Amino acid sequence: MKIYVDGNARFDGNGTKKRPYKLVNEAAKVAMPGDEVDVFPGTYRENVNPVHAGTEDAHITYRSVEPLKAIITGAELTDNWEKYQDNVWVTKINNSIFGSYNPYTTYVKGDWYLGPVNKHTGAVYMNDLQFYETTSLNECVKGEIYQRSWDQENSVYKWYTEQDEEKNETIIYANFQGENPNQENVDINVRREVFWPQETGVNYITVSGFKLNKAATTWAPPASYQDGLVGPHWSKGWTIENCDISHSRCAGISLGKYRDPENDQFFTYQHVKSPTQMERDAVCRGQYHGWTKENIGHHIVRNCNIHDCEQDGIVGRQGGVFSLIEDNHIHHINNMQELAGAEIAGIKLHAAIDVIIRRNHFDHTTMGLWCDWEAQGTRITQNLFDHNYAPEGTAKRLEGAMLSQDIWVEVSHGPTLIDNNLLLSKGSLKIPTQGLAVVHNLILGSFTYVGEGTDTPGHGAPQPRYTPYHIRHRTEVAGFMTILHGDDRFYNNIFIQKWPAKDPDPEENLEVGTAVFDDYPTYDEWYKPFKRLEGTFARETDMEDLMEDHFGHLPIWASGNVYLNGAKAWKKESNNIVNDKDKVEFELVETDGQPEIKTNLYDFIGNFKNKIINTDTLGKAFEPEQRFETPDGDDIDFNEDYFGNHRGVSTIPGPFTSEEVSVKTLWEK
Repeated sequence: MKIYVDGNARFDGNGTKKRPYKLVNEAAKVAMPGDEVDVFPGTYRENVNPVHAGTEDAHITYRSVEPLKAIITGAELTDNWEKYQDNVWVTKINNSIFGSYNPYTTYVKGDWYLGPVNKHTGAVYMNDLQFYETTSLNECVKGEIYQRSWDQENSVYKWYTEQDEEKNETIIYANFQGENPNQENVDINVRREVFWPQETGVNYITVSGFKLNKAATTWAPPASYQDGLVGPHWSKGWTIENCDISHSRCAGISLGKYRDPENDQFFTYQHVKSPTQMERDAVCRGQYHGWTKENIGHHIVRNCNIHDCEQDGIVGRQGGVFSLIEDNHIHHINNMQELAGAEIAGIKLHAAIDVIIRRNHFDHTTMGLWCDWEAQGTRITQNLFDHNYAPEGTAKRLEGAMLSQDIWVEVSHGPTLIDNNLLLSKGSLKIPTQGLAVVHNLILGSFTYVGEGTDTPGHGAPQPRYTPYHIRHRTEVAGFMTILHGDDRFYNNIFIQKWPAKDPDPEENLEVGTAVFDDYPTYDEWYKPFKRLEGTFARETDMEDLMEDHFGHLPIWASGNVYLNGAKAWKKESNNIVNDKDKVEFELVETDGQPEIKTNLYDFIGNFKNKIINTDTLGKAFEPEQRFETPDGDDIDFNEDYFGNHRGVSTIPGPFTSEEVSVKTLWEK
């Protein structure tokens, strides 16, 4: 059945085409499996709360009749501004509009939030430009540039809030830099979410073709409730497609965790346990609360434009398992630099089990993609990463903010597959982890946190950080182990030292290439202590004799890589090209607004080729003993490039089959 919604209808109706509902939420109360809710153009100021679930064969579909012309927003217009001083105007809002959740008394805070707790979940916008919150009225009046912002020109637009307890009013002051707010489109965050079921388990919903924006979302740490502007709220089988999602105070899309009353912001309010321990707690309690392959995940997020959110474009612990994230443009995330903590990225996922992240464009985010814990069976393929670092002239990042890079894989046991990507930022891979396969990528930036960043400081010696690994292609925990580092494979990549490594005291490694693994063993070197027991059983002192070897670095494999402009190779790699004499040019340019590359790198590769890499080449990740394979357990042959072109019986390194292919448009906006 079709249910119709038209906010411009003369009268509210019953959902028929002749008498449509005026609110999407009215349709959400009655839509049943197989129904389609068609929403006509207009602005819908509401939080859509789907009540009923669809089924695997009969989704409930919410569709904008005209793509991106139906706008669902968590903001309300304000047109009663009065002049206060200079460029600053003031408005007063009765708190009854906020109900039980007032964004102007609610601060962004929680576990793993490391910045100053002085920003509210509310926000002020003029013509969709988000203003910067100040901590004093005087600061608002001054309207000075915020030097940490990645968009300093617009950082002079400020707002400040306080409460009139006697009148039960929220007072908002805003610096409009000479504009009259009553003549502009000015709105403020009012609702916490925009399209979000209030109950868990509302499965098989499709959200298609909407503009979804402006939500007063809260900080979404991994062991706590993770809300988003839009998302499935701990359910199964959602599809979010062809949407424009923007201006969430924290997370745009949440594929994340439910609220567990016994483990929700535990460290923030009870303090006595490490938030890392509460993450382990969340994994185990999640299994008790139904975190299984049959119940949770299997979502699709595709062809969305996700931007201007201040924590994440997409966030999720555990709820995003077995999902597909493809063909999205994720950009300008955390550019205001008002928030700081350990959960900020274009995409930040914990437990991305069997998640495929492909053909996305990540740019102008403080971090592109962060896979934290349990990136088991995760495949990151055919993505473009660029400009994921602060612009020149930006002040040092906010205290508590993370360093920037394209991809961070943290304390996982693998197998994690990174193939056919363009990693074009100053930091390419932060990898305090193990069990990686890095195949056919073009890499301009450095590898960082190799062999470090996995222990927790304490009284005395640092404490190892034990993280789980799982039954293959399932969520059930198979075991816990600390990170030994290594167990990584590097095949057929191109490394270019784009930015000179001249800083004598860098915060982290600046040198491009695999030489950061020089101290790591080959497989034969690693296996040598165990080889003497091959074919027999252990006895007497064997366990004690091998104890140190059980906790040593795991081996590295590398072959077919190209190192240019001073990029450095792992000293034990033999089949490669190392050219530190010729100058390689590489630029990412825009032609008619579309990204392309200009380079002479292929002049220096010549006829160098290597074999086609496959699942058998890569072997198994050590701890889970799982192959680098598809979620269904099938083999992978790396015989397709970034564009999907066929490679043949042998291949040149990098993400393209040929120089001719490399000059094509990399991403179509």
